[in-house]
Amino acid sequence: MTFKEKYQDKVVQIDKLLMRYCPAKEGHQSDIMDAMEYNLLAGGKRIRPMLMQEVYHLFGGTEDMIEPFMAAIEMIHTYSLVHDDLPAMDNDDYRRGRKTTHIVYGEDMAILTGDALLNYAFETASTAFDLAPEKSFVIGKALQVLSKKAGIYGMIGGQVVDVKSTGKRIDAETLDFIYKLKTAALIEASMMIGAILAGASDEEVKVVEKIAEKVGLSFQIQDDILDVESTAEVLGKPIHSDEKNDKMTYVTWKGLKEATKVVEQMSKEAVSMLESLHPSDDFLKQLLLYLIHREK
Repeated sequence: MTFKEKYQDKVVQIDKLLMRYCPAKEGHQSDIMDAMEYNLLAGGKRIRPMLMQEVYHLFGGTEDMIEPFMAAIEMIHTYSLVHDDLPAMDNDDYRRGRKTTHIVYGEDMAILTGDALLNYAFETASTAFDLAPEKSFVIGKALQVLSKKAGIYGMIGGQVVDVKSTGKRIDAETLDFIYKLKTAALIEASMMIGAILAGASDEEVKVVEKIAEKVGLSFQIQDDILDVESTAEVLGKPIHSDEKNDKMTYVTWKGLKEATKVVEQMSKEAVSMLESLHPSDDFLKQLLLYLIHREK
C-alpha cells in the first residue's frame, strides 16, 4: 500500500470510531446531539487521533484504551473549530466545505455545541478507566495532559492572546507564544498521550512533546501560507481570512519565502528527533512530512 492508501484507510477507521462514540440523538436535548454529530462527522484530516494512535504503536501499545482518547482529542479539536467560526471570533460561514454551525443551527446552539463537545470529550476519555482499570495510573497521567494542553496553559490560552492581538502589531515572541499554545498544544497532547498510555519513559515523553511542538508550529505556518496561496475550493473554507480579520501571521511577518524556509527547517528537525526513537516503519515519518507540507 502507498502512504496515501494507508492514510485514507486510517481516516476511515477513525471515522468509524468517532461514529461509535457519538452520543445517541435522543431525549429533549437531542438537538445538541445532532449538532455535535454534524460537526464531528463532517470529515477532516483526523490528524490528532491518528498521531496519537501511531505514537501509541511506536512505543508498543496494543490495547483498546487508546480509543476513547482518540475520540476525545477529535471532539476537543472540533469544539475549537465551532467556536472559531462564531461571529464574535472569525465569523466564517463555511468549514470543510459545509455551512458552519452557527449558520445551520444558530449562534446560541453553536456556542452550546462547542461546550457540549468539550465536556463530552472528557466524559469519553474517562471511559478508558473501564477498559483498562489496571492502567489507571497512566490513564490519569494522560487525562492530566489532555486537560492542560486544551486549557488556559494550552489551546485556550493561545486563543486568548490571539483574540487580544487582532488588529495589533505584535512581536515575534508573542506570535510564537500564540502558535505554540493555539495550534501546537493539541498536537503535543495527541502524541504525548499515545506515548504515556503505551508506557514510554518520562524522557521519551519529553522528546515526543518536542517533536510535536515542531510539527504543530510548522503546521500552523503552513496554514498561514495556504491562506494566501490556496483557494476556497481546495481548502473547503474561506481564504485570506487572516487578512480579513487583521491578524499577524508568519507570512505577514516574514513573507512567503522566509515562512516556507521556517517550515522546511522545523520539519527536518522534527523528523530527525523522530528517527532517534527508532520507529519500526516509515508511516509516522511520512505522516509528519505530509502534515507539514500539505496543500490543503
